[in-house]
Amino acid sequence: MSNDTGSTTPEQFLTLIRQQRRGRLKIYLGFAAGVGKTYEMLQESQRLKARGVDVVIGVVETHGRADTAAQILQLEQVPRRKIEYRGVVVEEMDLDAILTRSPAVVLVDELAHTNAPGSRNSKRYQDVEELLRAGINVISTLNIQHLESLYDMVEKATGVKVKERIPDYIVGLADQLINVDLSAEDLRERLSAGKIYPAERIDRALESFFTQANLTRLREFALHEIAHRLDQRLTDTETTQPSTNRIMVCLSSRGPNVDHLVRKTARMADRLSAPWYAVYIQTPKEDVTRIPAALQRKISNNLALVQQLGGTQMTFKGADVVSTMAAFAKEYSISHIVIGRSRQPWYRRWFGQSVQ
Repeated sequence: MSNDTGSTTPEQFLTLIRQQRRGRLKIYLGFAAGVGKTYEMLQESQRLKARGVDVVIGVVETHGRADTAAQILQLEQVPRRKIEYRGVVVEEMDLDAILTRSPAVVLVDELAHTNAPGSRNSKRYQDVEELLRAGINVISTLNIQHLESLYDMVEKATGVKVKERIPDYIVGLADQLINVDLSAEDLRERLSAGKIYPAERIDRALESFFTQANLTRLREFALHEIAHRLDQRLTDTETTQPSTNRIMVCLSSRGPNVDHLVRKTARMADRLSAPWYAVYIQTPKEDVTRIPAALQRKISNNLALVQQLGGTQMTFKGADVVSTMAAFAKEYSISHIVIGRSRQPWYRRWFGQSVQ
């Protein structure tokens, strides 16, 4: 069953294509491998092709699934680029060849894929951004666990650290977001029947990632994301008033869960349609000449994550962390402040002893 934040008919997607020179993006979103994202993407491509649309395959992964492979044969494929890395030849989507071919629509499977070293872009979603800027329309697929802001929640719910992730703004770019839904029970049945993985991988998958509890939680994440995007679009359509909310997250160089705070803030800001700021105060003790290189890298990585998730980095130098952050909050009319727990709760001087 498929639900979307707009219409799913090929005719209405064609209308979107013609409305703007920038390429349009459509994403089939699922909660796990095997729900049918690629299959539905290919079915839509067949319908578009039947209506005379120039559709090509940039990259589609069949994972040995016969029904998926059968549909690929009916479409033009842009040959993949071969890249040699450490003595192994891997095949990646050929971005330059697609740009040269310049189709109306290109299929790009597995949006969160990491490209092989030697590729122009490190991530496939960056390739997609180039295609969109060139006026090429893209249909892609994504599993919910690959959203950067959900990393901590997915790990807590499933015990899995998802390595390949994309910034949430990519989903926000989608002109159409289709939820490819399936019950957890039905997905496990498909897995047991050998429709997702080879026989030697089935038992292990059923006992690890594809447990009933894991799939149910991931499905909830996907449904909540779809509902949020729909609410967001309705709100954007119905009101022209900008949000009065502004969010600030206070970063510490030595905090144990700074990346978790950043992701939580990004998700809160997205829900409130609010700008957000990550404020780091560099004290004299944290001058770059005085702190270890590992700590410097940690700070840089956290600030890079802020930028990736659409926040604004704000770095100040000062000895008094509390007064500097209080001044920032006042100047920027901050409505929400996100802070982490600390053994030395300096923020008590700011908010008072009632802080828990």
